[in-house]
Amino acid sequence: MTTDAIAVHPPHDGAAPDAATTLPRPAPRDTPEQRRSTLSLRRTDMFAVLGAAAASLSLTWLFFARIAPFTGGLGFVVCAYLLFLALYALLVSFDEDGPAVRDRIASAVVHSLAVLLLVALAFVVVYTLWSGRKALGHLNFFTQDMRKAGPLDPLTVGGIRHAVIGTLIEISVALVLTVPVGLLCAVFLNDVPGRYARLVRTVVEAMTALPSIVAGLFIYATAILALGIDKSGFAASLAISVMMLPIIIRASDVVLRLVPGTLREASYALGSPRWRTVWHVVLPTARSGLTTAVILGTARGIGETSPVLLTAGYGAGTNYDPSHNPMVSLPLAAFELVKSPQPAMIARGFGAAAVLLVLVLLLFVIARLIGGRGPGELTRRGTHRKVVASNRDLRRFTERHAARAAAGQDFGPAPEAAARPPEYLEHPEQGPEQGVDGS
Repeated sequence: MTTDAIAVHPPHDGAAPDAATTLPRPAPRDTPEQRRSTLSLRRTDMFAVLGAAAASLSLTWLFFARIAPFTGGLGFVVCAYLLFLALYALLVSFDEDGPAVRDRIASAVVHSLAVLLLVALAFVVVYTLWSGRKALGHLNFFTQDMRKAGPLDPLTVGGIRHAVIGTLIEISVALVLTVPVGLLCAVFLNDVPGRYARLVRTVVEAMTALPSIVAGLFIYATAILALGIDKSGFAASLAISVMMLPIIIRASDVVLRLVPGTLREASYALGSPRWRTVWHVVLPTARSGLTTAVILGTARGIGETSPVLLTAGYGAGTNYDPSHNPMVSLPLAAFELVKSPQPAMIARGFGAAAVLLVLVLLLFVIARLIGGRGPGELTRRGTHRKVVASNRDLRRFTERHAARAAAGQDFGPAPEAAARPPEYLEHPEQGPEQGVDGS
């Protein structure tokens, strides 16, 4: 047998051995294998997009400026976009067949809609910040309320402290009311199936499209007119809770459905009751998604104006008591301030809207930091506590084994101390990121 062949011998089972089978070795490659590009965007696609865009802008300018008496920026954009799609389809058809052309056109439409939404969002944010830049540059805008400021006073007098405090109080009360109820309802919909659960899910899905003015009218009719509650922060929190509750329930329901059923089955197989399974298995597994559900509900409630307008009242001073007297929120303050014809009041209104945007962004960041870790992923402090507890258990087992060995009882070998790094055994007070010397 030559060295360029591989001998394969079948196993011997008592019969006569067969002849060895030889397989030729693969020929060595002179050049390395070239990797294929998996990118869906090619150079010809970029040329087609750029060429169609340039041609559509040129033709649209020609129609608007030289041929037809067209005017208006919106018409120019619409005509240019339609021409871009037609020219892009023509250029792609030179290299691709019919299904590929339709796929490229659909992709262009989807990407253009995404760009349009991003541009609209960026325009709203930039316009709000730019319009409120004059008010945001004054420190008193954040530390004073409007009790001593009039319509003709400059921006150096008055601020939105009362609106910021009112927003935080109202949304805190609303979260205290809605988060436990929303999570319990979502758990009920997933772990207690039945006809009543289907009815509740249908009602929740219908309430997600509830107009905000209807929620405000409902609380105004039931709490203020029927029960005699004054217009206050608590009444506004009730109206905000009506808007937040279906969002939290619906989003939490979707998240809890994603928890694998095998985790529940494993917990039930170990003898855990339903409440312990939900508390120790289901909710920790879906923690990040549940945090996102609370974020969505908070974002929906913190920007509501209509329910607060009907239930909270309006005042120029700071109110810390949500059960008495009117309490102003940032959306309501912005709504009332921009109605004034005075430039200073309009700047204060846009400043309040800018602060509301920043507040919502901070809430999103804090929520992501709290609930962004995946299930089973521990922090450094949590890992340190686990290491210290494991060392304590190992030390206890070793002492128990030594005591039994001294009493003449043999229960097998001592626990293996080598299962853990030696620096943890010698220095259990240190964390997993620290060495023996504390570095």
